[in-house]
Amino acid sequence: MLDNILKSCQYVERNFRYVKINYRNLDEVIKKINVKNLKYWLQNNPYNLFDLDISLIINFMLIFEAIDYSFFGEVKWKIDTEFGVKDGSDALFLVLLNYVKKNNSTDFSELTFLSFKELFKGNGELPLLEERYNTVVEVSKIVNEKMNGNFYEYIYDVKSDIELFEIIITNFPSFTDERWYDGKKIYFYKLAQLLVSDILHLRQIIEKIDVDYSHLVGCADYKIPQTMRALEIIEYNDDLAKLVDNKKELEASSRYEVEIRASVIVVINYIKEKLPEAKAIDINDYFFLLARDVKDIARPYHLCRNVNY
Repeated sequence: MLDNILKSCQYVERNFRYVKINYRNLDEVIKKINVKNLKYWLQNNPYNLFDLDISLIINFMLIFEAIDYSFFGEVKWKIDTEFGVKDGSDALFLVLLNYVKKNNSTDFSELTFLSFKELFKGNGELPLLEERYNTVVEVSKIVNEKMNGNFYEYIYDVKSDIELFEIIITNFPSFTDERWYDGKKIYFYKLAQLLVSDILHLRQIIEKIDVDYSHLVGCADYKIPQTMRALEIIEYNDDLAKLVDNKKELEASSRYEVEIRASVIVVINYIKEKLPEAKAIDINDYFFLLARDVKDIARPYHLCRNVNY
């Protein structure tokens, strides 16, 4: 399945109408990438995550990544925390982590919707709240019924991204992430890949074990193409640029959305071929973390309401 992601995105590139990859600029960006300095996005141990037991951390990451998507809105959802005002994915991470620490559990199967809603009370409402609730309940029930209540123990002996990815997409339907383009199915699986990367990176860092995440191909979201566009690696034609810059919402599976997401995977793979000692998922994290450095020149990211990113 991981091979299908890259192959299907390369098909999209061959048929681009609205997006273009500027390979000349891309080659210049590659010259500035120091492979030895590539960092895992959670390496700074946010909110003392690494202080928890590894089993609780991995079970937490399953819940978090299952609903880590779609935060934009006319009134952006924000919360007041002991670390200041947080929004988006960062706020979601902190809310869920605090709940898990308080209850010493990642089981949401018995939590009511009203209680779930109260967790995320803030400035405005977290988008797709019911969808997120249904997902965490579903994921918890699957873990309870199929995995004896502990996802970490279920995948304890799995240290390969290929095997772990298959377990996730086979057992958890909410991680499905596919689109249609010219009658062909296009595969992305952003959250499933990110979860695999998280699990293997965290186990490598905390448990000091050997893992293999070399087959992951990248996570097509909204922040990474925004960063790549700021660096003039990817370019939008006038029609798409006007829609994105005026914050017009794109439909999931529209040519616009699929071409934007596919360009991310193609660019990451190109860099990997030029820098074979680098892993694609680490290149992915490089662009994700680089977003902070280009925020002053970045134009709006594309808006697409969906449950995949």
